[in-house]
Amino acid sequence: MDYRKLGPSGTVVTAYCLGTMTFGAEADEAASYKLLDDYFAWGGNFIDTADVYSAGKSEEIIGRWLKARPTEAR
Repeated sequence: MDYRKLGPSGTVVTAYCLGTMTFGAEADEAASYKLLDDYFAWGGNFIDTADVYSAGKSEEIIGRWLKARPTEAR
């Protein structure tokens, strides 16, 4: 996985961001967890989400995923 600095902040993120627009709509919670698990297993650390994605369900799913994995995704 390639990493890049995010602007002048010095934060290092993966070159590929995981878009989560379909979480809670086309991708149910189990499928969303699988995508997140696989993305982080490959070294990903950059997630795109917004409160308008599936009327906020995307962010809720990501929050539950993070809560269930307190150390893996940090």
